[in-house]
Amino acid sequence: MATTFTWTVTQLNCYPQYDNQTDVVFTVHWTCSGTDGTYNGSVYSTCGVTYVAGTPYTPYADLTQDQVLGWIWTSGVDKIATEAAVQQQIDNQINPPVVALPPPWNP
Repeated sequence: MATTFTWTVTQLNCYPQYDNQTDVVFTVHWTCSGTDGTYNGSVYSTCGVTYVAGTPYTPYADLTQDQVLGWIWTSGVDKIATEAAVQQQIDNQINPPVVALPPPWNP
C-alpha cells in the first residue's frame, strides 16, 4: 500500500505587534506524518518565517493551513526530503535494519 502523507501546522508563535501589524507569525510548528495503513512515521519541527514590511499581509484570523505550509516550504523546509524521512521510518518498521537477538547460548 502507498504511504499517505499529512502535513499539519500545530502552533504559530506571533509578535502581538510588529511593523504596524497585529499577531505577526515568526515561527511555525509543523508535523509531517505518514501511514501505509499498518505502519506510521512522523517528523516534527519548527520553521522561522519573516514578515517583510510592505509585502502583502494576511490578518491572523484569515490565515489558512495551506498558506502557512507554503511559507515553510519557501523558507527552506524540504518537503520531498521530509516525506522521504517519514517513509524511511515506515520502511524500517517493515524491514528493520537492526534487530536485537538474545545470545544463542541462552534458551
